[in-house]
Amino acid sequence: MNRHDRPKGGGWVVLGLLCLAQFMLIVDITVVQVALPSIGTDLALGREALTWVVTAYTLCFGGLMVLGGRLADVFGARGTLLAGLGLFTAASLVCGLAGSGSVLVAGRALQGVGAALLSPAALAVIVASFHGERRARALGVWAAIGGTGAALGVLVGGLLTAGPGWAWVFFVNVPIGLAVLAAVPAVVPRTAGRREPVDATTVVPAAAGRREVVDVPGALVVTLATALLIYGVVAAGDAGWAAAGTVLPLAGAVLLYVLFVVVERSVRSPLMRAATLARRPVISGTFVMLVATGLMLGLFFLSTLYLQHVLGFSPLETGLIFLPAAVAITAGAQLGGHLIGRVGGRPVAVAAFVLTAAGAALMAQVSPGTSVYTTLLPGFVLASLGIGPAFVTATTTTMANIPPGESGVASGVINTFHELGGSIGVAVVSTVAAAGLAPGAAGAAGAAGAGGFVAGFTLCAVVAGAAGVVALGLVPGGKPAAAFVGHGHGHGHAQGHAQGHAQGHGHGHGG
Repeated sequence: MNRHDRPKGGGWVVLGLLCLAQFMLIVDITVVQVALPSIGTDLALGREALTWVVTAYTLCFGGLMVLGGRLADVFGARGTLLAGLGLFTAASLVCGLAGSGSVLVAGRALQGVGAALLSPAALAVIVASFHGERRARALGVWAAIGGTGAALGVLVGGLLTAGPGWAWVFFVNVPIGLAVLAAVPAVVPRTAGRREPVDATTVVPAAAGRREVVDVPGALVVTLATALLIYGVVAAGDAGWAAAGTVLPLAGAVLLYVLFVVVERSVRSPLMRAATLARRPVISGTFVMLVATGLMLGLFFLSTLYLQHVLGFSPLETGLIFLPAAVAITAGAQLGGHLIGRVGGRPVAVAAFVLTAAGAALMAQVSPGTSVYTTLLPGFVLASLGIGPAFVTATTTTMANIPPGESGVASGVINTFHELGGSIGVAVVSTVAAAGLAPGAAGAAGAAGAGGFVAGFTLCAVVAGAAGVVALGLVPGGKPAAAFVGHGHGHGHAQGHAQGHAQGHGHGHGG
């Protein structure tokens, strides 16, 4: 990077700005959870619509993230960053002003698209702005944003919903987004994060001498396939698994996933290379990440609705109960990072899922007659303490066991499944707990009002236990090299991103 490409305001100013932007994206995954019952009451939304308020964001964020990274490579990270930030800010305003469920869900989807552009572009700028030890420190700060954002998101959601109202969960993004939008052009060079000069008319990196195709069809097909999968799973909660409204979307999802494989085999620059996806470390990492994120957001979804829907807790009380669990995820990730370097990823992954299963089983003991402080809260903290190491295991064992030239692609796949796993997890537990989420269930007396939630928590315990058994045979054994051991809420693979990007294979995805 020559002197004209260096950050104009100093690298740490750039890092602070981009971490603030990333913080908004991570907070928006959890901040809405506490606000769900208030949103449902004000907009008269049922279980299906509330499920989509959560999943629309993570679906578009995850499904389009690899595409966002590719666009940042081809068109330049700063421009992609500004486009994503502008879209996310505008979509946040739409969400806050939404007067109906359809407008809110559409706004959440647009937030996800903006996040998918912003996050990988921001990480690409950081990789280009720092070198050596400074880069390692910068990526460490970036990785910590995940855990901090998840923890503060639940508290901020409770404070804002209990105070000015749920709309401010979204409105708070607007002044922050505008401030970062105004500051980025002044401190981030136009060429930051761009691999080579690009001929915009032909989408050809001039130095490469070959066509750089952006795989838009692949990104759209995999996102639509997952959307149909979620739609079918959510519909099953009311219509049943044999109903046409369930079977047709699920069949459509299968066909589109097949089409995605065909597309990826036929395009020159696929989003996800088949050879990379077929590697055992990548299969292991995607499995662990998918299950861990699905369990985390599934437990968040069930808990917030149980506390407010059945027990009548306020949003602020709910946020405060969530806070220890969110902190436990971060603490678990830190602990997992240390243990992986000493005992290897496989025992850490198995122990992580066993802890999560035990915590979810304790949460399944909830009933209106028992205290949440003896069942739900300790179980939630225990499960969260297990989920944190699972995130680190997913990224660390993958990045340490694949060829360096595939690190960018592999990390992009892991990040994609980080978001998609959350979407699928929320959809599944919403369907299993449908009886407890149905209109009128809140007023049901005794255990009947909690029955659906008990079923949802029990499913999470069973899935976590089964995942522990699978991890015993699937997760690669041995200790990873120290350079690959990371910490944080699903973001310990930042170093792998940096390496992939520096080698011309990565796309700078952040999650």
